[in-house]
Amino acid sequence: MLFNSVQFALFFVFVLALHRAAPPARRNGVLLGASLVFYLSWVPGYLLLLLGDAAVNFLLLRRIAGSRSKGPWLALSVTFSLGVLATFKYAAFMLGAASPVLEWAIGRGPLVPDILLPLGISFYTFQMIGLAVDTRRGHVDPPESFREYLLFVAFFPQLVAGPILRGAELLPQIRGGAAVDPERTRRGGWLLASGAIKKVVLGDFLLAPFVDFAFEHPGADTAPIRLLGLYSFAFQIYFDFSGYTDMARGLALLLGFELPANFKEPYLSRDPSEFWRRWHITLSRWLRDYVYIPLGGNRRVPTRVLGNLMVTMTLGGLWHGAGWNFVIWGALHGLLLVGHRLVAGQRRSSRTGEPTWRDVPSVAALFHAVLLLWVFFRSATPTDAWRYLETIFTGSYAAPWPVAQLVIVALCMAAHVAERWARLHAEQLRASLATPAGRLLEPAALGATLAVAFWVGGRGEAFIYFQF
Repeated sequence: MLFNSVQFALFFVFVLALHRAAPPARRNGVLLGASLVFYLSWVPGYLLLLLGDAAVNFLLLRRIAGSRSKGPWLALSVTFSLGVLATFKYAAFMLGAASPVLEWAIGRGPLVPDILLPLGISFYTFQMIGLAVDTRRGHVDPPESFREYLLFVAFFPQLVAGPILRGAELLPQIRGGAAVDPERTRRGGWLLASGAIKKVVLGDFLLAPFVDFAFEHPGADTAPIRLLGLYSFAFQIYFDFSGYTDMARGLALLLGFELPANFKEPYLSRDPSEFWRRWHITLSRWLRDYVYIPLGGNRRVPTRVLGNLMVTMTLGGLWHGAGWNFVIWGALHGLLLVGHRLVAGQRRSSRTGEPTWRDVPSVAALFHAVLLLWVFFRSATPTDAWRYLETIFTGSYAAPWPVAQLVIVALCMAAHVAERWARLHAEQLRASLATPAGRLLEPAALGATLAVAFWVGGRGEAFIYFQF
């Protein structure tokens, strides 16, 4: 069930009514049952994988919490989790990479299995690993029951595409019970509506058709179409993924749970480091805390620090997909971070405030660097990506420009800037809605926004990050 589908809307209305009607002590049971049904609706057989993965990790978590020798149990938990992830997500990629060597050595390559990727496995695996490490470090009290642990892993608003939660963020809310109140309900409704508009209207309706044409149609190999296709994809993936996150946070708020923000106008960043503090925030901090810092972080000699950055970002690219194009995408982002560190030196941490008009040159430069790297993310293979870039840099711009798509891209840029304005003026907006006129108009505006999103969306299109 997609968030932007009628089926999910009916499912959620039923779950919400049941959740609100249930006694507080039984609400977690309602959410756990709803989460399992939600996952069952995708590929039923993979629910057993999720339950088995969670059961083994819960038993190992109990050993981590209760044993004096916590290290070996943590290593076993991480190895098991990554082993399951590697089997289902990377087995075909690794066998394909080894094929030339095996053909040379034994005369034939391996049989590459065709495995359907379990939905959300990259997200819930990282969530389980993070909880195991935080338990080992003493940063969180582990779940006392398997039901509590399973709800932490399988909470359906964020199960299939994040945000990637810490134990300290969700477990206390599970134990304390859902904090349902009018303010959370109101914020949840607006996050759900704004996320639907971003995903359905901007991402799917205005951007996706042109992106598919530019990247996949044989007749779209002109420089203007390829360039506008790249701009369009940059905003499509942002509105798609941030729209999902807004919807997930909105659904959780309606159920009484607060989830962390995952985006903060990333295309207004001034340098590569700031971009990763604004894009997919929960993945960035996971890589920082569980990969970069354990590798030594900033506490090593300069060359080792740069190597740590490259390893972390390359692994981050591989997390997104089992393909060389994702590895290249992550490694190139690592090179951006390394270059920024070498050039900026100690000034790299000075940009902690909001960007201003004086930062337009650095924002534009960083945006276009990120833009070019999106080619590797969207293309099926590295060869396709190089051909796409070749057309952009060597093709003729005398060919006709799709004017309508130029207008759409400009609209998306304006919407991105408007998001920043709305975030910085959130208090004033809330105050204006607290007036008698605001209270009267708000439900109608919220309902109209949701209606437009579902009317435009039709049957609903899958979220891009569901494939990871």
